[in-house]
Amino acid sequence: MLQLDGSHHNWFEGRGPECVLMGYIDDATGKVYGRFYEYEGTIPAMDSFKRYIRKKGIPMSLYMDKHTTYKSTGKATIEDELNGTEPMSEFGRALTELGLELIHANSPQAKGRVERLFNTLQDRLVKEMRLRGISSITEANEFLREYLPIYNKRFAKKAAQPENLHRPIPKGLNLDRILCIKTERTLRNDFTIAHDRKLYQIEEAITTKKLMVEEYTDGSMAIWCREKKMKFRQIAIRTEKPQKQPDKQARKTVIIPPKDHPWRKLRYGINEQKKVAA
Repeated sequence: MLQLDGSHHNWFEGRGPECVLMGYIDDATGKVYGRFYEYEGTIPAMDSFKRYIRKKGIPMSLYMDKHTTYKSTGKATIEDELNGTEPMSEFGRALTELGLELIHANSPQAKGRVERLFNTLQDRLVKEMRLRGISSITEANEFLREYLPIYNKRFAKKAAQPENLHRPIPKGLNLDRILCIKTERTLRNDFTIAHDRKLYQIEEAITTKKLMVEEYTDGSMAIWCREKKMKFRQIAIRTEKPQKQPDKQARKTVIIPPKDHPWRKLRYGINEQKKVAA
């Protein structure tokens, strides 16, 4: 089992920006992996986990808290209810696609091991970065590549079972397309889709109305129609012309028909018929 959490701390002691350490600890060996990010969220979780499994392989399970990145707070859809499943966050969806078991801690005390790790790093790692004058996320991540192997060599232990339970990445598996944010969008009649307050023009003729937008950990994105990657470009958002509202203050013009108007003649004729009948 692998434990994951984000540590919010003044890592640079005021020398640099605020940041979060996305930390992993192997429950069997105590080996640690970590990487700094600007915030704790879906993209940092996906990016750090992708880097981890490229180094170590895919673990059997991941133990984490109920942060909205890891556990969805949304209401179950009809499909969820029919399948007997709970709504998942995008990170949870990606882990499920990779075949991991998701375990959510109910309290900070339940994550004792990773919490103790952070207490240690907030002391030792902070001092080491202070000695080196590290003041940026880039410098800190570069230093972790040097620091963590030394830390693991000193504090890690042998697993009770020597067998490595990490699975190798299956051949042909595209991690980038799994560990990404996926959002379904509807194609409009003018072959555009709206996403994240932006408008994109699809440059290929298709009949399918549902497209999938994928946002990757490197900041890029792609639009897919089933398994076909679409050509697209961002265009300016069209502003709708405001509809002209009627002037409530405008007076209604009363039109009085002239004396020779047909209506007047008809009325006169009716009166004349009444006189004759009398």
